[in-house]
Amino acid sequence: MKHKKGDAVNGWLVIDKPEGMNSTAVVNLTRRLLNAQKNGHIGTLDPFASGILPIAFGETTKLIDFLDDETKEYEFTVEWGTATDSADSDGAITATSDYIPSEEEIKKIIPQFVGEITQVPPAFCAVKINGKRAYDLARKGQVVTIPERKVNIYKLDFCNTLSENKTSFKLCCSKGTYVRSLGRDMAEKLGTVGHLVRLRRTRSGIFDQSSKILLENLQNMLYVDERRKFLLPSETSLRDIAVMAVSEADAAKLKQGQALSPKIRENIFSVGDIVAATCKGKLTAMVRIEESRLSPIRVFNI
Repeated sequence: MKHKKGDAVNGWLVIDKPEGMNSTAVVNLTRRLLNAQKNGHIGTLDPFASGILPIAFGETTKLIDFLDDETKEYEFTVEWGTATDSADSDGAITATSDYIPSEEEIKKIIPQFVGEITQVPPAFCAVKINGKRAYDLARKGQVVTIPERKVNIYKLDFCNTLSENKTSFKLCCSKGTYVRSLGRDMAEKLGTVGHLVRLRRTRSGIFDQSSKILLENLQNMLYVDERRKFLLPSETSLRDIAVMAVSEADAAKLKQGQALSPKIRENIFSVGDIVAATCKGKLTAMVRIEESRLSPIRVFNI
């Protein structure tokens, strides 16, 4: 969303989101803290979850659509024997079971949840149903039916038994994976019920905990300039995106929305590829490789 007030701030801010806040509230707060005109985030985190929330500012928000599909990593803890309507500890208890699975039983079913799997998001989620958020409908007591979806689980590791009825895991997965649904479904496969008592995102694409800043620390800084020192350049996110260097003359054409000759295309690029065009290391445009031209699809004024 664009905001007329504030400065033209560009770059990435990797926030360590605390529990209890939704992603939109963090975006709004950081925009005020940096006195920025506009910003947006990659990958929504529920209020229950904590961890890595990459926030783009200014022109950098144009990159969000190119990065939102990237791999995510989480740490989570399941409590066996109790189910809730939200599949996490914020919800109301809906079922209980005296059966608590053993370590061996838990480890045995893990391979069944690796690869492409089908899951149904919990009723309390941000999925839209007839234009309304599922969690808004669920809070009103309405019956929420969410279609199942296919997601990819690249890695699921057993970490530790924290107590008789709590187990921790590490997860690497695709966009759209509901970790709360995963914990619920693992419990069902084990012949019991369960819900998440902890969920933390440790990586979102290239952004991990090495570049994070606690939201509380950012709030405690007195001056806007001090907070802006934690901004990462827009080009930081190009690590996993193909990059093509262009001349100043070609950069000027791209910024005016003009296509370039296909003659400058390097052999490593194929028709249909979308690459980042840079000039002297600065992001100029996202370009689609076509047979007869290189067409700008996003132009950056950084």
